[in-house]
Amino acid sequence: MTAETAGMRHRRALAIALCISVTVIVIEVIGWLFTKSLALLADATHLAVDSFGVLMALVAVTLAARPPTPQRTFGLQRAEMIIALFNAVLVTAVGLYILVTAIRGLLEPPEVASGSMLWFALVATAGNAVSVLLLMKGQGESLNVRGAFLEVLSDMLAAAATVVAALVMIFTGFQRADAIAAMLIGVMIIPRAYVLGREAVHVLMEGTPRDVDLGALRASLLAVPGVAGVHDLHAWTITSGVRTASAHITVEPGADQEAVLSGLHAALGSGYDIGHSTFQLEPAGFSDPSPGHR
Repeated sequence: MTAETAGMRHRRALAIALCISVTVIVIEVIGWLFTKSLALLADATHLAVDSFGVLMALVAVTLAARPPTPQRTFGLQRAEMIIALFNAVLVTAVGLYILVTAIRGLLEPPEVASGSMLWFALVATAGNAVSVLLLMKGQGESLNVRGAFLEVLSDMLAAAATVVAALVMIFTGFQRADAIAAMLIGVMIIPRAYVLGREAVHVLMEGTPRDVDLGALRASLLAVPGVAGVHDLHAWTITSGVRTASAHITVEPGADQEAVLSGLHAALGSGYDIGHSTFQLEPAGFSDPSPGHR
């Protein structure tokens, strides 16, 4: 049976946020056709890619729910990380495209119907704010939900920037405000895409969870009664909310092995939130002949 991942618990919120995003995209595209606002077009493009990211997150957590098989003993839980990485690359590309388009708009600003633009931007801001509230809780538990949350958060900020640009044009007539808002949207995209991609790569490379001090973990295991030594200690993340660890444990002579195992599992679960672990108990003086033993 597959353990419930953090992302699985927030599938409904992801689905609702996706529906809201698609609705806002349609509204902004209609707004662009009526107003010729580059900021509305940039935000609609940005939101379209982000909606694809939310869709991928939804697909990923659904795939992660599939049971394991003899060929894939952890099921498809790693699909979340692969999709998160792809999403980061895609968002970076779109961010660069928006920046280039905005620079062109600065050089040759189009005439924008700023009054209508304001109303479309306000609707987009409100819709994205609802999505932010829906995903706020889950973003602290799942990397994919966090990616989706960052996407809708940046969409809300981008729509708010479009509102500001519309107000500037209404009260000052400064038409380049539209292109400046579009440029700000592009600038907001790239750093968060980098952070998301970095975290996904860290998980895929089976790096130690960033909040786990492996030295402290080793000390916690050594503190278990009956444990004489700890080596070949590894800790990594399968997907968001699913951590695992393995270690070779040297047991003191005469120690109760069942009590030692109970103590080891308790040390991992209580202090490090590691629910899946594998321990090899070894008598003192045992020499492991396997390659890479240390």
